[in-house]
Amino acid sequence: MGATSSNPRSELQRFELLAALGDRIREITDPAELAYAAAELLGNHFGISRAGYGTIDLEKESITIDRDWNAPGIKSLAGTLNFRNYGSYIEDLKRGETVVFENAETDPRTSGHAEALKAISAQSVINMPVTEHGGLVALLYLNHSAPRRWATEEIALISAVADRTRTAIERLRAELALRENAERLAFLDRLGREIALAADADAVMQITSRLLGEHLGVSICAYADMEQDQDHFTIRGDWSAPGSPSIRGYYSLADFGRLAVTNLSANKPLIINNNLEEIAPEEAKTFQDIGITATICMPLVKQGRLTALMAIHDKQRRVWSQRELSLLTEVTERSWAHIERVRSEQAARASEERLRLATDAAAIGTWDYDPISGVLRWDDRCKALFGLPPDAEVTYESAFLAGLHPEDRARADEAVRQSLAPGTPSRYDIEYRTIGLRDGKERWIAATGEALFQSGRAIRFIGTVVDVTARKRVEHQLQLMNATAAAVAAELDVERIVQTVTDAGVVLSGAQFGAFFYNVIDDKGDSYVLYALSGAPRSAFENFPMPRNTAVFEPTFRGTSVVRSDDILTDPRYGKNWPRKGMPEGHLPVRSYLAVPVVSRSGEVLGGLFLGHTEIGVFAEQQEAALLGLAGHAATAIDNSRLFKALQTLNGTLEQRVKDEVAERARAEEHLRQAQKMEAVGQLTGGIAHDFNNMLAVIIGGLNLVQRKLRNGDTNVHQFVTGAIDGAQRAAELTRRLLAFSRQQPLAPKRLNPNRLVSGMSELLNRTLGETIQIETVLAAGLWHVEADAGQLESALLNLCVNARDAMPAGGKLTIETSNAHVDDRYARENAIPSGQYVMIAVTDTGTGMTADVVARAFDPFFTTKGVGKGTGLGLSQVYGFVRQSGGSVKIYSEQGIGTTLKIYLPRSHHGVLDSQIDVVAGEHPGCADEIIMVVEDEDRVRLMAAEALRELGYSVLEMQGPREALVAVESGQVPSLLFTDVVMPEMSGRELVDQVKTMHPSLKVLYTTGYTRNAIVHNGTLDFGTELLTKPYTIDELAEKVRKVLDRK
Repeated sequence: MGATSSNPRSELQRFELLAALGDRIREITDPAELAYAAAELLGNHFGISRAGYGTIDLEKESITIDRDWNAPGIKSLAGTLNFRNYGSYIEDLKRGETVVFENAETDPRTSGHAEALKAISAQSVINMPVTEHGGLVALLYLNHSAPRRWATEEIALISAVADRTRTAIERLRAELALRENAERLAFLDRLGREIALAADADAVMQITSRLLGEHLGVSICAYADMEQDQDHFTIRGDWSAPGSPSIRGYYSLADFGRLAVTNLSANKPLIINNNLEEIAPEEAKTFQDIGITATICMPLVKQGRLTALMAIHDKQRRVWSQRELSLLTEVTERSWAHIERVRSEQAARASEERLRLATDAAAIGTWDYDPISGVLRWDDRCKALFGLPPDAEVTYESAFLAGLHPEDRARADEAVRQSLAPGTPSRYDIEYRTIGLRDGKERWIAATGEALFQSGRAIRFIGTVVDVTARKRVEHQLQLMNATAAAVAAELDVERIVQTVTDAGVVLSGAQFGAFFYNVIDDKGDSYVLYALSGAPRSAFENFPMPRNTAVFEPTFRGTSVVRSDDILTDPRYGKNWPRKGMPEGHLPVRSYLAVPVVSRSGEVLGGLFLGHTEIGVFAEQQEAALLGLAGHAATAIDNSRLFKALQTLNGTLEQRVKDEVAERARAEEHLRQAQKMEAVGQLTGGIAHDFNNMLAVIIGGLNLVQRKLRNGDTNVHQFVTGAIDGAQRAAELTRRLLAFSRQQPLAPKRLNPNRLVSGMSELLNRTLGETIQIETVLAAGLWHVEADAGQLESALLNLCVNARDAMPAGGKLTIETSNAHVDDRYARENAIPSGQYVMIAVTDTGTGMTADVVARAFDPFFTTKGVGKGTGLGLSQVYGFVRQSGGSVKIYSEQGIGTTLKIYLPRSHHGVLDSQIDVVAGEHPGCADEIIMVVEDEDRVRLMAAEALRELGYSVLEMQGPREALVAVESGQVPSLLFTDVVMPEMSGRELVDQVKTMHPSLKVLYTTGYTRNAIVHNGTLDFGTELLTKPYTIDELAEKVRKVLDRK
């Protein structure tokens, strides 16, 4: 008796489980179904939560589950899971060990991931490896949602089931593999037979995608070509199952995700079972938008570049099998190989067709010579080039050598012999002439060929021939044309020019005779006709009159067109004119006729080139084109000849004509300058007269009223005196502005800091401009110094600020800015100043701005846009004159509605001492009786006024009517404390007087006065060093201040 089980019931259940498994093994033929059946039996037998089989990927440490058995309420694990998410027991599985843990929370391999295991109902687990050929390929797993103790006999039973199931599955898989391989071969055979009938690549791919899609039962099968950028591709064809859309179109590979780009670029297939789970949502959307959930895409990489794609797609989730991947790979490789063959065959056929068309179009003949047997084969084209019909028999001697031009025969025969000679093979490349064996025509032939050698002996000689007669003719014509062009270009005699052209025309056209009729202009300017002949004696024409403008000749003599006729006697234009109705008796027997006009660059018809031949149809378009070129050379040469003669005549009178032209231009320019000067003077004097008349009206009117009131004993005349003084002061200011504009005012420049000057004007500007104007100063750090008259610069800035205020009637912002600037050569040339370093002072407002016309006239004297009585129009003129006199430039930048900027550029000062203070003289300037002032003035009233003013101030005064009287007084011993002299006087200038006096009394103090200096004491607009000047007109206070200052100076 054998041993019996300690637990008969358990043993019975074990037998029942194995018996049931045996039944399933006999009944089920699908490996996957058998695996599920085994899992179901184990799950029910042990009363656990889940059982199943999964495919292991050790590299990725993952398990892929197609289908598992689950107890009621337990969720399937179908999909791909990563072992590392559930613990470290993957290491045991890699060693082929069965993994058993009863409680995930207490087992050290899973305690850190217990919650993850409980979440998938796997708190207690058995993982039993399934190996094939010594490698781990699958896993039998049993999961339970609660802790469970696994008995040894249970683990043994599970192992037995696993072994029996694995053996059965291996057998089923082998049987399935045989069936699938048979199906694969049948499918590939059918595919091969159908694509063999395809005529092009597109047809191959259409057949392939349809058959493969139907065979695999997918939704879509498609193929695509990649663009050069390796990203975009075009799906040119596809097959779609019923209910699936066509996906033909233009796509970007990057839109399908990083995995697609990485795999396909690396020549790896893209395999996605469910894009909703395996790739990013935005990448999956690209697939979903064209109805795809599962994909296998195969790349074609050639020479390191992705060139094409072929793919199968399913609209549902689908776990692709290795069989499907293998079949797609094989079909793709076969299809692309077949496409390459089809394309190669197409290319070969196309190349053959192109070669045939090319040889026909190029009139290329072929020959094949057997030097051993002496057999020579020519195609029809080759025979024609030797003047033979297609059916003619040919041999080397009777056809080739006999058909060569006698002058070329020996040379061509030697070239053949050299090509066939052993040891010294050379390529056959020669040009020679043939004389047609039947038609007698001369042709130029270019022949090329090559000999084939075997064992050091020529066994075959093949090559081509082409008719180059036309090229040779053109080359000859070009040589003749160039030679003729060079000859006539160097010739100045018209008669020799036309004779050269006529001779060349006969040769170029193949004419028998030619004539050139041309017009000649004599010394009196009269025109008459001469002619030159070629190919015919002069006697052939001398008894006939000159050609007339008949229907045949008129297009030539009028220069309207070329006349070419194959037979002039049958031409409808011939023989229509009285009296001869055609050529006169004795005329050359012309049949072919060609006439080309010779037209000057100016359009004048210089003459005509006429050519003739006794045969019909001699002249064609080629000859016409050649003659047109020749006529162009003739026209140029005749024009140059005429031009040379005209230049000879012109050179004889050139010098006198140049003198006359220069004199005439000078007179015109002088008249223009005088007219412009008078216009400017008229505008200026008109403005001066207007303003001075207004001021004189105030002065004269006021003084007349004072005179009348004083006559009547009324002493209340203060307001009239004040008005007269105000009018006089305004007149004086107008004079100063005019001098400033004309750059004649005397300046006293000193080295100063513009920033300090602008800062010092702040109180003045605030008081002058008012509260509605916001003033901002932007002063540059490290600003260079300038050399300028401080008072005039301050006056110029005040002028600009007042103008800016007037441009902002509703208020606004005024900005004064300083900076260092470099003036380049271009700006310097445009503004007539030297290039270099300058200081820029800008005044900017936010006012109404100026139009371009106003900007152009802004510096004109008396030009103003303000209302009557609100401006003299001299403000900007004064600024312009001062800046230019100071060696600088001023520019206006303005935009209507935005504002205006005026920029003053003054040269940087590199020397001198900075003027840090201004002389301030006390308000009272009394004189002493012992201080003697000698007043020298030729104007009596001016002298009287000055003398009385000085006496009023307390000085003793000596009055002199002119310089000579003053010199006499000084020489007689009347030496004053101060010489107060006018500058401009009739006898001598004030400067000359001072020079003579100082020879006697070098330390004598001098004060000049003038209304206009005439450069006596002012040079380049600047007072001579140490010179003191009081400009007219002046007030008594100004006189007192200046005299006191000069007397007190040490």
